[in-house]
Amino acid sequence: MSRNAPNNWDRPGNAGPTRWQHAWPWLRRALTLLFFCGLALLLVERGRALDWAEVGASLAAYDAESLVLAGLLGAFSYALYCSFDLFGRRYTGHKLSTTAVVSTAFVSYAFNLNLGALVGGIGFRYRLYSRYGLNAATITRVLGLSMLSNWLGYLPLAGAVLASAVVSLPAPFRVGEMALQILGVVLLLTAPAYLAVCAFSRRRYWRLRGLRIDLPHAPMALAQLGLSTANWLSIAGVVWMLLGGAADYPSVLAALLLGAIAGVLTHVPAGLGVLEAVFLALLGGRINEAPILAALLAYRALYYLLPGLIALLVYLGLEAKARWRPLALRSSM
Repeated sequence: MSRNAPNNWDRPGNAGPTRWQHAWPWLRRALTLLFFCGLALLLVERGRALDWAEVGASLAAYDAESLVLAGLLGAFSYALYCSFDLFGRRYTGHKLSTTAVVSTAFVSYAFNLNLGALVGGIGFRYRLYSRYGLNAATITRVLGLSMLSNWLGYLPLAGAVLASAVVSLPAPFRVGEMALQILGVVLLLTAPAYLAVCAFSRRRYWRLRGLRIDLPHAPMALAQLGLSTANWLSIAGVVWMLLGGAADYPSVLAALLLGAIAGVLTHVPAGLGVLEAVFLALLGGRINEAPILAALLAYRALYYLLPGLIALLVYLGLEAKARWRPLALRSSM
């Protein structure tokens, strides 16, 4: 091609990228950096005011019974989440065993919490399910249903929290009590609307970029809502138990729900720092901050790190089994 040849943007009828399109990536990076700087300053300011010896004392004060009970509730939450992929099996009609589905869902969820959704929730699902022979379209449908199931219970719970004004946002983030309550009512209506569509819609499927999206039937939709709601309530229950009743459960639930969506919006792996900032902002004015931070550290150890280590061992076992299987087949021929 000649060096003087015009490029596509110079041809008539082709509009080049606008200044806004050029500027947006840099603006997005700048806003993200600004947010992280603000978050870091908030944590540093809070950290200086904290009595870390008191945080350590709060951690040391946990007895084995409390940790075991919180761990069991966390395990119950993981079991509920893994059931979403069992819905996916019924939804798509694939024939993988329950063990294969649950192990894949467990590894993906644990890595999702520790490494982020793109690597954990999405990447490892595609990796493991493809190892079992599922095609990309089926994996995408399973993943989509799992994500829908997870957030289906979140929306009405968040709606109830906002509509009831159970928690007051800090002054810099307050957008008006009436606006939050209206948003809460809208979120509360999402679950009944979804159930109604699943129960009464005459059109049962759509196609999006060649992928068929089937509408679940009403019993499955109701089970999705029930198990997802129970899952979010269980996660909040873990933190509430670790706080030892220092804060009321609705306030803990509200802080957890707001912290979860803040972590998703900021794309911070494991919501590191974001969850702590939200809990300290919402509950710090009512109870001592040291027990809050101690509870969150214990929560991360029980609900993030310990399952993450177990998931790593499970994943390595699955990979070893997948590598061994072709060798065993070749040696038997």
